[in-house]
Amino acid sequence: MVREMKNIILTGMPGSGKSTVGVILAKAVNCAFVDTDLVIQQMTGRLLQDIIDKDGIEQFMKTEEEAICATNCSKSVISTGGSAVYSEKAMKKLKESGVCVFLDVPVEELKRRISNMSSRGIVLNGSFEDTYAERMPLYEKYADITVKCDGLEIEETVSEIIKKLKELKSI
Repeated sequence: MVREMKNIILTGMPGSGKSTVGVILAKAVNCAFVDTDLVIQQMTGRLLQDIIDKDGIEQFMKTEEEAICATNCSKSVISTGGSAVYSEKAMKKLKESGVCVFLDVPVEELKRRISNMSSRGIVLNGSFEDTYAERMPLYEKYADITVKCDGLEIEETVSEIIKKLKELKSI
């Protein structure tokens, strides 16, 4: 009997590589790829930063939760927005469909990777460092797998995810 492969949900801070790693991971494990930030943009017809600037963070997070809860897919790699972990409802829905992989990258490396902080559509509560400190316990809470990405190239990160998924017998 062939077991249906679950979704692979990628979480982590902005700049952790969720979208980049997600596309390559999806190819490597023969899955579809879904980026919830793109789902929000398609659903609203607007850029993430525009929603944050004009409607505020609370409305953005409500829209993010609605987009995630409306997304129904299987055998997919799902890249979530960094703020998805603030919604217990969205994370519950995602975790029911698959395995949650936290891409753990140190804050200094994240800041180095992000050059477009003010236009990228990032939900910040205070400074980037404050947001990082606030979110870390949430990423850890929802993670089935944590991959420490510091010093890893994209392909190495993908290999590490696949290895850990096989250990969990999730692929």
